Amino acid sequence: MEPGLPCFIFFTLVGFVFTSFNDFHRNNTQHHDYCVLGAGPAGLQMGYFLSKAKRDYIILERNSGPGSFFKKYPRHRKLISINKIHTGRRNREFNLRHDWNSLLSDRPDLLFKRVSSEFYPPADKLPLYLSMFEKELGLKVQYRVDVGRIRAVESAAERSYILTDQQGGDYTCRVLLVATGLWVPQVVEFVGSDLVEGYESISTNPEDYKDQAVLILGKGNSAFETAQSIIGTASRVHMLSSSPVRLAWQTHYVGDLRAVNNELIDTYQLKSLDGLVEARLEKIVIAERKDQSKRAPGGKKKAKRRQFYLMLKKYPQNSHDKNSSGVTQEELSGYIIDNFPMRKPYDRVIRCLGFRFNFSIFDSSASPPNSENAKGRLPGITAWYEGKDSPGLFVLGTASHSRDYRASAGGFIHGFRYTARAVHRVLEHRYHGNAWPSINLSTTQLLSWILKRISEASGPYQMFEVVGDVILLQGPRCEYVEEFLLQALPQFSSLSGHQVSRHGFIVLVMQYGKKKIDYLGRGRAETDWTKAWKSNFLHPVLYYYDRLPTEEEMSMRPHGWPLPRPRAIHHMVEDFLTEWDGPLSHIQPLRHFLEHCVQTDLRAFYAESCFRAALTHRKPPLFCQQGYLNRQGLSRNTQLLQHVFDNGPPRPQHHDAGTSDANPAFPSYLAPAGACLSSGLKLDF
Repeated sequence: MEPGLPCFIFFTLVGFVFTSFNDFHRNNTQHHDYCVLGAGPAGLQMGYFLSKAKRDYIILERNSGPGSFFKKYPRHRKLISINKIHTGRRNREFNLRHDWNSLLSDRPDLLFKRVSSEFYPPADKLPLYLSMFEKELGLKVQYRVDVGRIRAVESAAERSYILTDQQGGDYTCRVLLVATGLWVPQVVEFVGSDLVEGYESISTNPEDYKDQAVLILGKGNSAFETAQSIIGTASRVHMLSSSPVRLAWQTHYVGDLRAVNNELIDTYQLKSLDGLVEARLEKIVIAERKDQSKRAPGGKKKAKRRQFYLMLKKYPQNSHDKNSSGVTQEELSGYIIDNFPMRKPYDRVIRCLGFRFNFSIFDSSASPPNSENAKGRLPGITAWYEGKDSPGLFVLGTASHSRDYRASAGGFIHGFRYTARAVHRVLEHRYHGNAWPSINLSTTQLLSWILKRISEASGPYQMFEVVGDVILLQGPRCEYVEEFLLQALPQFSSLSGHQVSRHGFIVLVMQYGKKKIDYLGRGRAETDWTKAWKSNFLHPVLYYYDRLPTEEEMSMRPHGWPLPRPRAIHHMVEDFLTEWDGPLSHIQPLRHFLEHCVQTDLRAFYAESCFRAALTHRKPPLFCQQGYLNRQGLSRNTQLLQHVFDNGPPRPQHHDAGTSDANPAFPSYLAPAGACLSSGLKLDF
């Protein structure tokens, strides 16, 4: 054998293996335009929109089925998202206002009520519904794909993302949609934190807490859910967090404590052993007292149940140790302060502090920053839900809640199903040139369409102060753009593909009053339409602008306002039935405001009135121009429209009142409606 032959064979084999590996790796790489990470509610919702638009996408899920989070959480297996089936209405859009679990689709039967009729459904029903949603719509999901690394790659043409799974397989895409939710337990480090049990691993059997004293760290729904399950068997339950309890019916934030979980508040206020305390977790110590039990006959120590003491950090001498199990009686807070409220020992301490976003899978080239709110638990994103400094990476679902944290419902299914649709519309315009869907209306139809949206639309109703309708005024016609992301209003044209004309635009948004009141006391509701701006509960507000606001104006908007100060604003007085159909209280003031904005008469007229106006005025009302005088005829008005709109023929005017910027189709005989017509109208010129 020649001397060089073994080397030749060796390098040939190495080259063969290397080439085979490269071929395998290349063949094991999947390329898609869109990668959706996570098959929870947000991931499947986006998958539906991508599938409907016939886009190249894939949904990657690390578990064996959709909605895996809900197979374990909430731990005590009851959802607090309402499932109100019987509303007395057959309007599907209206019913979604009270269905907090269904996803959006064009299938009227694909609703959560198919799997549960309970008002607060069992948590096990949600994965069942999501599985049904995925299968019946034929969504493209790959299960058991555990993505462990995400990195961004820049090229001359575009930026793309590479996702690597547990098998070393790669998935590349130009747009990454992260819908992983929040599942990493939130942990606060303090002295003795290693002695604490986590919500994610505690027993859910109430009998395991029989006659035990339990301290729960946290006062959110997971904490109260845990307290509620053991309140009948534990000897006492105390709850501790840095802030007082926030009740959802006071804050209007569904993430705060819900009535379904608040039994401990009763037992606390009625002095039945349970209680609530405020203290910063970083300032406390959980410690075990040194064992001082006497020895039993025979020299053996008596068996003793572990007991934990809560102390203030400034008192233990060895508080620099993480586990301060060696404290003495003299070091206990109850020894130093004899009426220290938590001086008695606890048998168990449970951490219920919620969850945080999993940043660990992101390479530095792809990772979004931590949010400035929510204690940095969420990723920081733009007003259109794109990762800051991470173009092409969008965050969906609960993880996107930093945009409306504690302000709206974006962290919950009934909220983020609408923001997911809005993100899809952004993608359609950016990558496929499709403008945001809109409806072209005659200006005379505007009042009726706004009333329709106010009375039934679920998107602005659920995502109040975050999602709203934008009405582009264009003279005798208008373009109605539904459910735009209000915080992105300065970028409206670039995100939606629609332009604002010189006539300006109107934004319709639902919002709560900002005044702190007793929400169960007398006088809590405003019923006088002349004081509509004092409304405390959810009500429609219309903002009129003559141009798009700037980024600076958006950031400098008045505190608590969803939008910058407009040219004119109109509040519709709150309505107990949330229908806003009162002819005098709701419809007529709204018509006056719209007439001011569009500079025309928006009343409806019978054919006889149009005929008389055509004989006596150079420019009859626009309603007549676009109907009767355009040979389209006029059908007889309904009783409601007759009562509201048919106020007789227009009053004759002897001069042309208008501005140089007025559209020639607008009548010049009508003076603009002023604030005197409605105290719900405020002008800011």
